[in-house]
Amino acid sequence: MTEHAYQVACIPGPNAAAGMTRLSNGAPVLVIYLDPVNMTIHGPPTRAGVREVANFCRELSREAARLAVALDPAGEAAPPDPQVSRHAFGRNEFGDPGAGH
Repeated sequence: MTEHAYQVACIPGPNAAAGMTRLSNGAPVLVIYLDPVNMTIHGPPTRAGVREVANFCRELSREAARLAVALDPAGEAAPPDPQVSRHAFGRNEFGDPGAGH
């Protein structure tokens, strides 16, 4: 396999999102939907390759958090309180999210 280096510069569109999903064979992948460009990140099917991608995802997470703070320092100053829902559905008296609560 020949490796090629390339560089991409994008501005996320209004519907940009990211998520972890699985391929049809069950392999986990990270999909970045930049609206309109999509990018999928996955590793080679070896144990070493999987670890390299896991380490990269951890680094990506840390650096994305640093960028978010640099762009919007007041946006999310502390980790979210697990007792306070960030969604329209709240939590019931047992702390579980549920329809209608």
